[in-house]
Amino acid sequence: MNTVEPIRDFNLILDIADYLREQNERDYVLFMFGIYSGLRISDILPLKVRDVKHADYIYLREEKTGKEKRFPINDELKKILHHYTKGKRDYEYLFRKSKGKNEPITRQRVWQILNNAASYFGYKDKIGCHTLRKTFGYWLYQNTKDAASIMDILNHSDISITKRYIGVNQDSKDQLMKGLSFQKKR
Repeated sequence: MNTVEPIRDFNLILDIADYLREQNERDYVLFMFGIYSGLRISDILPLKVRDVKHADYIYLREEKTGKEKRFPINDELKKILHHYTKGKRDYEYLFRKSKGKNEPITRQRVWQILNNAASYFGYKDKIGCHTLRKTFGYWLYQNTKDAASIMDILNHSDISITKRYIGVNQDSKDQLMKGLSFQKKR
């Protein structure tokens, strides 16, 4: 499995969101849900309309860890979900396939959606399903600088894992190396 990166360019996040909104509402909501929730795609795809409709919190058991998780739905995401779930039945998958049975889209389809959008904007970094979760963590860190809380939110066992995961270690190393100079100081 290839390593993916968070989207560090805030304007690119806005561009991808706008692009996806124009292409397909489901894909736009999926993108926004991922960057606002920080959930793994394996925990997002099984969600049904009833899990988010008129909800302030989402409760689930993480597939990877088996841990129960409760997280608040951000007010901005709540507005997006409210509009998106209008007219949908409670038993429908939140991110269901366009045709056929009531089934969620696949992880592979999510990868295609994200890569198509990124390619449209010439985004060259490695992007994948985990990019949404990493983008959430990266921007939460940029807003708060609270790596310990982010570690807890992402269910990581060590703060160094969290920093590496959301890409802030790499950013710090890049800045240090860019600042190195062997020219005579004046």
